[in-house]
Amino acid sequence: MKFAYRFSNLLGAVYRQGNLNFSSDGNSVISPVGNRVSVFDLKNNTSETLPISTSKNITCVGLSPDGNLAVVVDEDGSALLVSLRTRAVLHHFHFHKPVSSVRFSPDGRKLVVIKENVALLYHAPGRQREFNALVLDKSYYGPYDQTTCVDWTDDSRCFAVGSRDMSTWVFGAQRWENLIYYSLGGHKDVVVGCFFEKDSLDLYTVSQDGALCVWNSDTELDGLVLKRKAGSTAKQEVDQEMEEVEEEEGQGEVIRGKVGGHQDKKSKNVRYRLVTKHFFNKEGDFTNLTAAAYHKPSHLLVTTFSSGVFHLHELPHFHLVHSLSLSDRSISSVAINPSGDWISFGCSAMGQLLVWEWQSESFVFKQQGHFNNMASLAFSPDGQHIVTGGDDGKVKVWNATSGLCFVTFSEHSSSVSKVTFTSSGFVIVSASLDGTVRAFDLHRYRNFRTFTSPRPVQFSSLAVDGSGELVSAGAQDSFEIFLWSMQTGRLLEVLGGHEGPVSCLSFSPVQAVLASSSWDRTVRLWDMMDSWRAKETLLLPADALSLSYRPDGHQLAVATLNGEISIWDPQLATQTGTISGRHDLEAGRKDTDKVTAKQLAKAKSFTSLCYSADGESLLAGGQSRFVCIYNLKEQMLMKKFEISCNLSFDGMEEFLDRRKMTEFGSLALVDEGAGDGDGVNISLPGVRRGDMSSRHVKPEIKVSSLTFSPTGCSWSATTTEGLLLYSLDSAMVFDPYDLDLEVTPHSVRRQLRLREWAAAVVLAFRLNEEALKQEVLEAVPQEQVAVVCSSLPDVYVEKLLGFVASSLERSAHLQFYLGWAQQLLLKHGHKLKNRSLAILPTLQSLLKSIQRHADNLSKLCDFNMYNIRYAVALAKQHGIKRGAEEEERMESEEEEEEESEEASDAADAADVILVA
Repeated sequence: MKFAYRFSNLLGAVYRQGNLNFSSDGNSVISPVGNRVSVFDLKNNTSETLPISTSKNITCVGLSPDGNLAVVVDEDGSALLVSLRTRAVLHHFHFHKPVSSVRFSPDGRKLVVIKENVALLYHAPGRQREFNALVLDKSYYGPYDQTTCVDWTDDSRCFAVGSRDMSTWVFGAQRWENLIYYSLGGHKDVVVGCFFEKDSLDLYTVSQDGALCVWNSDTELDGLVLKRKAGSTAKQEVDQEMEEVEEEEGQGEVIRGKVGGHQDKKSKNVRYRLVTKHFFNKEGDFTNLTAAAYHKPSHLLVTTFSSGVFHLHELPHFHLVHSLSLSDRSISSVAINPSGDWISFGCSAMGQLLVWEWQSESFVFKQQGHFNNMASLAFSPDGQHIVTGGDDGKVKVWNATSGLCFVTFSEHSSSVSKVTFTSSGFVIVSASLDGTVRAFDLHRYRNFRTFTSPRPVQFSSLAVDGSGELVSAGAQDSFEIFLWSMQTGRLLEVLGGHEGPVSCLSFSPVQAVLASSSWDRTVRLWDMMDSWRAKETLLLPADALSLSYRPDGHQLAVATLNGEISIWDPQLATQTGTISGRHDLEAGRKDTDKVTAKQLAKAKSFTSLCYSADGESLLAGGQSRFVCIYNLKEQMLMKKFEISCNLSFDGMEEFLDRRKMTEFGSLALVDEGAGDGDGVNISLPGVRRGDMSSRHVKPEIKVSSLTFSPTGCSWSATTTEGLLLYSLDSAMVFDPYDLDLEVTPHSVRRQLRLREWAAAVVLAFRLNEEALKQEVLEAVPQEQVAVVCSSLPDVYVEKLLGFVASSLERSAHLQFYLGWAQQLLLKHGHKLKNRSLAILPTLQSLLKSIQRHADNLSKLCDFNMYNIRYAVALAKQHGIKRGAEEEERMESEEEEEEESEEASDAADAADVILVA
């Protein structure tokens, strides 16, 4: 088995903190998730997490106007310059201090970074390869407190910066004669947003107390005049007295503004006037304004509040267009797409990401991860869906391909400890600490069974047999195992015998045997055919934490508290091997630990085990940032995966920083973030706002559950970060089969030119190059597929079937590859049946691809069916109208003919009379 697994996607977390951005075309939302960045495609309804990561949680993301570049900054000020086209890191940079916001200029040539009380103007990175991609141009000093927001004019000549000192500063990006800086007041609280009007210097500022100030400038953008460099005039000398403009090493040109200095001169400089002031909290709802966004072409201002309400106003007349309550928690970030139709909202407290279309008043996108940690996960039998259970009591089902959650079950009232699928793949069973085991139907999205015990217990383990008829759950307080019937919902049996909490349950894939592990240092095998009596009892050296059956049922792996993995033969009840994984975990040291990380590793152990699809390897994870893959035959470590490098989690570093250690303990334990969440760190006397007992706690990195996909191409783990998905990257590995000097791409193409199709296919699979195999298979004529499949050697049948299964998932030639799969199964079905367990992952992958195409085509066919019905009904309606018109026309023609005949008869009669 190959181990070229790499990070593929992050599920279960859609937004943590920071600012949201729309892509340049407005069809995607770019959201920071921990120390990673996720891109949600709203048109195709998919999500992708970029394969980049920072050392700490991301606080702000700046996007270039063309959407090709992004500047990602974490909590410490460490920045990455990322290409959104190639998903690669182009440059590393460090601002040395926490950054509030990053904003590119509309022309893409400049970049403003605000930190502390300074605004730094950089030359934006270009298309040329540069050693230093970010070159500092100017440093602007003016605010006395932390800067909060920034905005550019449409022509990139000026930018405005808001601050916590309740002031807003307007700076010139170039050395303008009549505008170097200008300070604006008018607010009584922190400035949350500042926005220029379209093609103007007019400005809107919004503060945290819900006040909007409208500022009017007496100068247009065309009225800005570049400052002359030749000769020092008297005016320049006065300017030099009111401001300090100097060159400092490493800071470029430094501009220091003074309140009331530059704008009070009697020259024709740019001046601002407060036109009007509006207030959002008119109805007595005195909640803080948390975020704001302004769409310049449509003059729409979106403001969000700590109560979860957002307002949509039209400026400058301040007309309320829309108001809606989205959540019961504070909304952290808001953004508007370039067309102004969609508004995205991020709620960090709930982990929500919403996209609202304000014109139709409907949700375009609505996703939320688990509020607390994930506890368990399971793949569906076809590998298409993933179900997760969390400490928030919710059960969520995710699409493994799109990475989005499509259904959430919230019937549990406490933490969900275990989740699993039945063999059909349409029923989910979950066990919870609330004393219930529930079964959910994926067809109707409802809870159709609820299993309970005679007296309330907390269920910590769960297993469903291969037929889907028996459901078993283990209790952690009564030490018993309960069995129910899925068909009737009745309790069938209560198994007693364990002397400690039941940690894990598993049914044998091939026998009617239930294996249970417990903290009493035993594993018991219960025989279904013998009245559920304990068939065997396996004695362990320490408490059992997890167990797993091999897919063929002939081997059992048990993880114990001493960091070892015991390998057992369940038929003979004998131990066949032991893997010592204590040193492989490499536990980190937490801030509160008194001992070193090396001593802590002795107390760590694996808490989750899973066999690979072929049964040759074992995946193990626990209270560490590492996931290990062991080879069972050699009983040795094959590869370790580091699931996170985020230093914002606890237990990541092996050594603590000596500079933070004092005689009273670590400075990291000092709670600097206590308060009500609004930036107030120290509570004032008499103020009863917020939770006095709340503390800022760093979550500890760990792996709570992991499992292999049934297709064998990926594995997933529930961690502190979320649901991590690792996929097999076959393009990274050159793995030829039976290679010799004659097997070359030239010889393969020569066989194609000679129309020797079977020989070309064999040579291509001996070389094992993905692009070459695809070229050869698609060159074979459709009528020759059956002949090639029948003449193919047996050793290449499974390889060809696996390649067809993977190609079917991503290729547009659906009928062509389905023909290959059909002919392979028809010609070699009896031989493949004898090796059904070995080729099960390949068949599962093929089934997954066919099922996904069937789901997509069924939706398309249903949609087309309704369209055809509508067209037929419309045609009938038009046909009836045409028929009625035709009848009226024929009746009118008949009447005209009758009138003409009567007229001719009358004329003939008149002629007869005249002749007579």
